[in-house]
Amino acid sequence: MAGIESYGAYVPLYRISRAEIAREWNASPAGGEKAVANYDEDSITMAVAAAMDCVTGIDPQTIDRLYFASTTSPYKEKQAAATVAGAMGLRREVLTIDFSGSLRAGTNALTAALDAVAAGTAKSVLVTCSETRLGAPRGDKELALGDGAAAVLVGNSNTIVSIEGYHAIFEEFFDVWRSDQDTFVRLWEDRFGREAGYVRVVPETILASMKRYGLTSDDFSKAVLYAPNPRQLATVAKTTRFDVQTKVQDLLYNTVGDTGTAHPLLLLVSALEEAKVGDRILLASYGDGCDVFNMKVTENLAKLQTRRGVKRYLESKVMLPSYLKYMLWRQIVPAESTKVAPRPISASALWRDRDWGLSLRGVRCKSCGTPQYPRQRVCVVCQAADNFDPYTFSDKKGRLTAFSHDYVVSGLDSPSTVAVVDFEGGGRIMCNMTDRDPDQVKTGMPVEMTFRKLQYAEGIHNYWWKCAPVRG
Repeated sequence: MAGIESYGAYVPLYRISRAEIAREWNASPAGGEKAVANYDEDSITMAVAAAMDCVTGIDPQTIDRLYFASTTSPYKEKQAAATVAGAMGLRREVLTIDFSGSLRAGTNALTAALDAVAAGTAKSVLVTCSETRLGAPRGDKELALGDGAAAVLVGNSNTIVSIEGYHAIFEEFFDVWRSDQDTFVRLWEDRFGREAGYVRVVPETILASMKRYGLTSDDFSKAVLYAPNPRQLATVAKTTRFDVQTKVQDLLYNTVGDTGTAHPLLLLVSALEEAKVGDRILLASYGDGCDVFNMKVTENLAKLQTRRGVKRYLESKVMLPSYLKYMLWRQIVPAESTKVAPRPISASALWRDRDWGLSLRGVRCKSCGTPQYPRQRVCVVCQAADNFDPYTFSDKKGRLTAFSHDYVVSGLDSPSTVAVVDFEGGGRIMCNMTDRDPDQVKTGMPVEMTFRKLQYAEGIHNYWWKCAPVRG
């Protein structure tokens, strides 16, 4: 039976308090905080982070398909799933597909993955969901929307969660949407969107699903319900007879915010971090309809290697010092990004580097065992020629050997930090450092690699790897 074999998540390091946003607009105080992607993060980089968390201890070469779900892909015409697969160093034969157009795209991708595995056309499908939606300044959605990503590996062996039922409806409806001309999410009148939309469609689908499979709310240990806010969540829970205090998964509204397409799977990851063998979980998403899954936790959950998941990412955070920095990072207000004109980006150079640059793959000498990046023909230690195995650096931790802060050629996070990293097990690289406090950077500190955006020029987002202080 097809099910979920592994899970992963990613929550950005930075947060902004809703009180800080409300204060800028002289609005009523708002509680909690939301996650904010760094200036060099987007839905692709966060999807890579969640995917890498998901495949911890699993050989990525066994993956047959990669699905990417988001309404905020950096490109209108270019496949994001191919970039994610390239960054992870997957086989070229992997089928890559983008899912978009609806907040239900994440669970739509999950459904497609389950169908592919059940049909035997794929043995292992990695589903990634990531989101960086924007609400217009001074609006409710600016307070509500957060950034984040989640991933699940779908297969039919060693499943930690079996999928025992699925039910869905579609609904042609305008409550929250964004056209191809819009930067910010649009909203129709609140009461109409709430009563004719979410609080009608979601309970209808959940109750129909339980009736179809002969179940009641008493049969479930946990209900994982997407909701725009805690108030609407409470309404749906009451209608479907799930006790909010004991049976409904925390919405993460006050710690992360509404991460849109990624949110149902982000909540599922949070639920699985505390689940026990035999627990039955109901998962429901919403967006132009509703998807409902009936899941059961298996004994394999206890065997799964520890992931960072949601819990460990929530334990490490840095509060943004001002609302202005948030506006600059999201490019809502213009600013000079660098004192030196960015280099032009060469599509042909990116193509030539695709096998070793995008995935941070070097070589290891077969004669002396020394890892090296970039790939070489002659070993820098023993001078053996053309005697190497491929070697991946992206999942390796290291230590900061040297660094410098550059205040001249700097961007939206001045100063830029250039670092030299020595990897555990050997190998050295020079790269930029991100997610760091310049005053806390010290030689010898542990670091890890993270996939980030280097620059945007001539319509191309240029990605590569940076180092960052180890989180958790």
